[in-house]
Amino acid sequence: MPFGVIATVILVLYLLNSIKILPEYERGVIFRLGRLLSASKGPGIIFVFAPLDRIVRVSLRQEVFEVPPQDIITRDNVTLKVNAVVFFRVIAPNLAVVEVIDYRYQTSQFAQTTLRSVLGEVELDDLLAHRDALNARIQTILDQHTEPFGVKVINVEVKQVDLPESMMRAMAKQAEAEREKRAKLIHAEGEFAASQRLADAAKVLATEPTTLQLRYLQTLTEIGVEKNTTIVFPLPIDILAGLAKLATREPK
Repeated sequence: MPFGVIATVILVLYLLNSIKILPEYERGVIFRLGRLLSASKGPGIIFVFAPLDRIVRVSLRQEVFEVPPQDIITRDNVTLKVNAVVFFRVIAPNLAVVEVIDYRYQTSQFAQTTLRSVLGEVELDDLLAHRDALNARIQTILDQHTEPFGVKVINVEVKQVDLPESMMRAMAKQAEAEREKRAKLIHAEGEFAASQRLADAAKVLATEPTTLQLRYLQTLTEIGVEKNTTIVFPLPIDILAGLAKLATREPK
């Protein structure tokens, strides 16, 4: 076989091997003779001429990783285990390859330290009640750390807060005490309202003595409707009033 044909075949195979196809979500960072090309390549068909060129594929899709449970001591000296999830994506492929060895590991370490430092500055009640504000604060701080190597932190969510059993029992007692407090306050307010109504009713009955007798007869009617064995002897109020006057009259 002539040498020219062999060279042509080798050249064609080399060119075919140099063709790389990158999907829409990937970019190729090219190093030519060890030097970084100014712009990343892709998507579509690109040429990588080995061994002069070396390609590093970087995904632009959104990624997520879980921050391992961290031991945190809150501002009010409560020990917790907290984990979170971080959503991020690469926005500058060249920086993500050149500035750090592994941008995923770097982001994970920043997330762990930021989670401990931010949650250690707040009290337990704030951590449980204002989680959205803490998530936004962690995301802002973490994004500032990752911006120099081309990673954008989209969102951070505190996933789970593990409380010690002693703290859970204390919180349960506190919640029970709060419920008892509300029940007693409601009961006291009801008694106060009832006493006001009774005082108003007593003023009305005092102005018209006959109404007291009518109320007495109404009570007897209500007792008689129910099926019971109670025997009631009606006694007029006037007789009781007369007996009371006789008992208080001084002897002559």
